Amino acid sequence: MELGWAELRCPLRPGEVICEPPNNKLDKFSGTLYWKENKYPLSNQNMLLRGCVLRNTEWCFGLVVFAGPDTKLMQNSGRTKFKRTSIDRLMNTLVLWIFGFLVCMGVILAIGNAIWEHEVGVCFQIYLPWDEGVHSAVFSGFLSFWSYIIILNTVVPISLYVSVEVIRLGHSYFINWDKKMYCAKRRTPAEARTTTLNEELGQVEYIFSDKTGTLTQNIMVFSKCSVNGHSYGDVQDVLGHKVELGERPEPVDFSFNPLADPGFQFWDPSLLEAVQLGDPHVHEFFRLLSLCHTVMSEEKSEGELYYKAQSPDEGALVTAARNFGFVFRSRTPKTITVHELGRAITYQLLAILDFNNIRKRMSVIVRSPEGKIRLYCKGADTILLERLHPANQDLTNVTTDHLNEYAGEGLRTLVLACKDLEESYYEDWAERLRRASGAPEAREDRLARLYDEVERDMTLLGATAIEDKLQQGVPETIAILTLANIKIWVLTGDKQETAVNIGYSCKMLTDDMTEVFVVTGHTVLEVREELRKAREKMMDGSRSMGNGFSYQEKLSSSKLTSVLEAIAGEYALVINGHSLAHALEADMEVEFLETACACKAVICCRVTPLQKAQVVELVKKYKKAVTLAIGDGANDVSMIKTAHIGVGISGQEGIQAVLASDYSFSQFKFLQRLLLVHGRWSYLRMCKFLCYFFYKNFAFTMVHFWFGFFCGFSAQTVYDQYFITLYNIVYTSLPVLAMGVFDQDVPEQRSMEYPKLYEPGQLNLLFNKREFFICIAQGIYTSVLMFFIPYGVFADATRDDGAQLADYQSFAVTVATSLVIVVSVQIGLDTGFWTAINHFFIWGSLAAYFAILFAMHSDGLFQMFPNQFRFVGERCSPRCSVGPWEPIHPQSNCIKTSKYNIVTFLPVNLFEQFQEVANTYFLFLLILQLIPQISSLSWFTTIVPLVLVLTITAVKDATDDYFRHKSDNQVNNRQSQVLIGGALRQEQWMNVRVGDIIKLENNQFVAADLLLLCSSEPHGLCYVETAELDGETNMKVRQATPVTSELADISTLARFDGEYPKTPKLFTVTGRPSGFFLRHLAWVWLGETRAVRGVLQSHSSNRAAGQLG
Repeated sequence: MELGWAELRCPLRPGEVICEPPNNKLDKFSGTLYWKENKYPLSNQNMLLRGCVLRNTEWCFGLVVFAGPDTKLMQNSGRTKFKRTSIDRLMNTLVLWIFGFLVCMGVILAIGNAIWEHEVGVCFQIYLPWDEGVHSAVFSGFLSFWSYIIILNTVVPISLYVSVEVIRLGHSYFINWDKKMYCAKRRTPAEARTTTLNEELGQVEYIFSDKTGTLTQNIMVFSKCSVNGHSYGDVQDVLGHKVELGERPEPVDFSFNPLADPGFQFWDPSLLEAVQLGDPHVHEFFRLLSLCHTVMSEEKSEGELYYKAQSPDEGALVTAARNFGFVFRSRTPKTITVHELGRAITYQLLAILDFNNIRKRMSVIVRSPEGKIRLYCKGADTILLERLHPANQDLTNVTTDHLNEYAGEGLRTLVLACKDLEESYYEDWAERLRRASGAPEAREDRLARLYDEVERDMTLLGATAIEDKLQQGVPETIAILTLANIKIWVLTGDKQETAVNIGYSCKMLTDDMTEVFVVTGHTVLEVREELRKAREKMMDGSRSMGNGFSYQEKLSSSKLTSVLEAIAGEYALVINGHSLAHALEADMEVEFLETACACKAVICCRVTPLQKAQVVELVKKYKKAVTLAIGDGANDVSMIKTAHIGVGISGQEGIQAVLASDYSFSQFKFLQRLLLVHGRWSYLRMCKFLCYFFYKNFAFTMVHFWFGFFCGFSAQTVYDQYFITLYNIVYTSLPVLAMGVFDQDVPEQRSMEYPKLYEPGQLNLLFNKREFFICIAQGIYTSVLMFFIPYGVFADATRDDGAQLADYQSFAVTVATSLVIVVSVQIGLDTGFWTAINHFFIWGSLAAYFAILFAMHSDGLFQMFPNQFRFVGERCSPRCSVGPWEPIHPQSNCIKTSKYNIVTFLPVNLFEQFQEVANTYFLFLLILQLIPQISSLSWFTTIVPLVLVLTITAVKDATDDYFRHKSDNQVNNRQSQVLIGGALRQEQWMNVRVGDIIKLENNQFVAADLLLLCSSEPHGLCYVETAELDGETNMKVRQATPVTSELADISTLARFDGEYPKTPKLFTVTGRPSGFFLRHLAWVWLGETRAVRGVLQSHSSNRAAGQLG
C-alpha cells in the first residue's frame, strides 16, 4: 500500500512523519516518526481520533494528522448499501407493465382514429377540416397516439412513490413511539433508522442471530475455573454430590481482602483455601489474570477501585483475581502494579501482544522484580491448546474435559498459559519486533509472525469459565417466532457445547426434536458425508411415517424447493466453523443449504464475522425469502449489512451494530413485537394501499378509453380539466393515505397471541401479480359501469318538450360524480379499522368534491371569469429556467454532511428528483401538452400534480437538510485553542489546518485526528473515551512517542512556525505531494487529561507533507 507522508522539522530537532493514507479503520494506524536519525513506529496507541473525549488527563498536545472528511470518523460515515423491499421491486415491474398497457391503448385508439378519418372523417372535411400540417389519416392517427398518451397518462401513478414514502414515514414513527419497545433501565427507545423497509418486516422467514449480547445479557460473572487439573466452582456436600444453586450455602467470605469488590460472589471455598495455603499453581493462575489485560484502574478514594475494561469478559476476570488477593492497582506504559496478598509488586511491562479476531488470544511479556522474564497468554481453547508444550499432554486432557463440562453448562471459556523467556532470546526477539514495528510495508504480517513465534511451547495453567445469562423473554420470543414459521439460525463464535446449551436454554433446541445433527468434519469429504447422512435420516423418517417422498440426491441450484422442506418431524443442525468453511464452498453450498433449510433450528459455532455474512448471503442467493440479521457487536456488522433487514441491539459492546442497522432496540424480546405487530401491520397496510391505488386509477382512466370509440377517436376527454387535475390530488388522495397509515385487521394483542397470522406476509399473499391483475380487472369493470350506464341513460333521452335531455357537460359531470362516490364507498368497504381521521378524510373528500363542483359550474364564476372556467381549458406555455449549480468546496477541517445550500438546493434537488422514471415521464407528457397539434388538454392538468409531488419531496428534503446544516454548524463552530505566534488563540474547528498543533484539556472533544505529542501525565500518557466512535464508554489509554513526550512546555512549541504553500496544487500528477508547511502550532483540548500536543497531518489526499521551522 502506498503510504502518505507528513514532515515535522525544526532547527534543533529535525523530524519527519510518514503515515498511511486516510482510511476508515478505527482500530488501526500505521506510521513512522523519523527523529534525529532514529525511527519510532506509530500505531493506533499514539493516535487521538476525532470524536474522542479526553479523560483523567489535565492537558495534552497533538499533531493534526487527518482533518475534515479525511478523519476516520468521517471516513466511517459513508453511505451504506441501499436496501429495497420486494414490494419496491414488484412496483417497478408493475409500472413498466402499466406503461406498456398505456402504449397498447394508445396504439389501438390511434389505429381507430386513422380508420375513422379515412372512412368517415373525410366526409366532413368542409366543417371539420384537419389541423394545419395534417395531410393524411395516417399522420392524424400518429398525432392521436400522442394525444391519447397524454389523456391516459393517469393510469401511470405519478403520486404512487411519494404516497408510499409518506406511509412508510408514518409507520416508522409508530415504531419510534412504541412505549412497549422502550427499555426504561437503559432509557433506550426502539428506533427505525430507515423508512424504506417497514413492510418487509412483515415478510421475514429467516432470522440470523448472534448469541453473546443478543440472546444473552453480556454481563459476565466469573463462575468456575480449572487450575492444574483441579476444577473449582462446584459446591459439594459431605457425600461428594454436587449442590444445586438453590441449596448452596453462603458465598465465600472475602473480608480478609480490604480491596475486594463487594459485588463479587463465588461459592466454592476451596479455591480461596488454595490461595491462602500458597498453592503456586493457583497463585500463578491469578497472577496471569491480574497482569494479562488492558483494563484501566481508577481509584476514586483510598481503596475504592473502579475498573474500566474494553470487554465484559476481561473485567470479570480481573475482578475475580482482585477478590482472591491479586489486585490490579495501576499501570503505566512500562509498568503494572499488582497487590499480591497485600504486598505491592511492580512488574516491568516489556510487550503487549494485542488480541484480535484472527489471533483470538492476548499476551503480555513482563519482568518480575527478581529479573525473571515471563510471557502470560490467554485465549480461545482451539488456539492455545495447540500451542502448548508436548509435556503438558496429560494436563491438557484433564483441562479439556473441564472445558467441555463448562461449555455444556453454557459458560464462556478461556485457556491460560505461560512461558519463561531467556534474557538473550528476549533481547533478540525484541530487536526484531522493533524493526518490524518500524517497517513501512507489511508491518502487520511481520508482527503476526513474531507473535506466533514467541507464543509457542507454553505451559498450561488452567482455564476460566464465565457465565453470561439469557436476556429476559428470549425463550418465549423464540418460541412465538417459531410458531410464526420463522426459522432462527444462531451464528456465534463460542464453543459448540456452549452454543448448544444456550440453544436448549432459549428453546431453540428441545428434547422433543426427532434428532439434532452435529457436523464436525475437518475435510471436504467428511463434511459432505455428514450432510448426506443427515439428509438420508430425514428422508427415512418421512418414509417411515408414510409420507411417500422420494429422495433426490442432486438439486438444481435454480430451484432449491426440495421435498426435504416438507418432511415430517423436527430436526436441528449444529455445525462448527471449520466444517462451515468447507460447507460454504461453491460445490457444497447447495447441499448444506438444502440440509439446513429442512431443519427447524440451525446453530453455527466458532464462526468468523465473514462467515456470518457468507451464511446470510447464501440464503439470500438461493431462497426467495426475506432475511433478518440481529446482533450487538462490531463482529456482527457485516452480517447486519448483508441481510435484507439489519437489527442492532444497543448493548454492552458499543453501538457499531446499531450504527450499521436498519432498526435498533435494547432487548431481543422486542423483536417479537417489531415483526408480529409493526411488521405485519405495515405489510397489510401497504398491500391494501397499493391494491386500492391501482383500482381507483384504472377506474378513472379507462373511461377515456371507452369514450374514444364514441367520439371518433378524436382524443376528447370525458371529464373537465379541473376534475382531471384534482382527482388524484384532492378527491381520492387523503382517504387512501389514511387507510395506508392507520388500518388494522386485528388488535395488537391478537397479533401476538396468534403468530400464524404472520404467514400471509411470508407467502406474499396480499399483494402479488395475481392480486394486481384482480385490482386492474375490478378497476376496468368499474369504468365500464361508470361509462356505459350513464351513456345508455342519456343517449336517447328527451325532455317533455322534446328537447335533448343530455349534453356533453351533463354526461361528464354524471360520470365524474358517480366515480367519486363509487371509489369513496369502495375505500370505506376496504377499511378495517375506522378512526376519526378516516371518517374525516373519506366524507370530507366527498364534501370537497361537491363544494368544488357547485362552485366551478355556477353561473357566477362563469360570468366573472369566462376565460378561466370554460369546460375545455386553454393551453398555456410555461417557461422555466434552471439556475447555476456551483459546487461548494469544503474547508480543510469543515465537516459537511448536508447536501445542499441556498444556491444549489433548487437545481440539485430537481436533478435528483428527475432521476426517478415517473417524474421524467410526466415531464415528457408536459412537453407534449405544449404542442397544439397533439394535446386537447391544458398543460396544467399535468403540471399541477407534478409540481405538487416535486414540492412535497423538496420540502421533505429541505427539512432533512436543514437539520444536517444545523448539526454541521454546531460541530464546525466549536472552539479550539491554537498556538499562533507564541500566543494561544481561540479558533473554530473549521479553521483547524493540517499541521496545526492543538491543545486539548480535560473533558474536551478532539477536533481532528491527532498524533499525540505529549501530555500532563508521566511518559506522555493520556486517557480517552471513544463513545462517539464505537459506543464504548470505557477509557482507553494513548501514549506519545518517547522523543516527543519531552515537548511539554509552551516555550518549546512556540519556536515552531510555518506556512502553507501559496499554490493550491499540493500534489503532482503521480499523486506525490509537492509539500506543505505548518501554518502554525495549535493546542487541542481533550477530556480529563490536563493537556495533549499534536499536529494535523493531512485532510485531502493519500500523501501530504508538512514542515516545522
